[in-house]
Amino acid sequence: MMIVNIIGLVLIVLIVWWFWIKKPQTLKASSNEIDIIVENGVYTPSRIEIKSGERVKLTFLRKDPSPCAEKVIFDELDLSLDLPVDKKASLSLQVENAGEYAFTCQMKMYVGALVVVE
Repeated sequence: MMIVNIIGLVLIVLIVWWFWIKKPQTLKASSNEIDIIVENGVYTPSRIEIKSGERVKLTFLRKDPSPCAEKVIFDELDLSLDLPVDKKASLSLQVENAGEYAFTCQMKMYVGALVVVE
């Protein structure tokens, strides 16, 4: 009985860490082309920092066959892109205003952020 309680406590701590404490590292774009892997419920990298006013090409490679991963949506930028399995799909964008712009799958289970700085 004690082992079950310990396992339950460890699982609770892991869930709290994963959803509320863990902060993904931000990739500071060193070029105008960024590759993003879509796999296992995450975008890698999931936080991308770019400079305002610069044109950037985001290339997504979807390795996850689940229906949730079939589209990436930038709601605030009014952009979306269909992601075929095991094929690259690219989106070119230029954001003028500094801020943080979320990108997600259509069910909002995959979550990323495009951080635009001055």
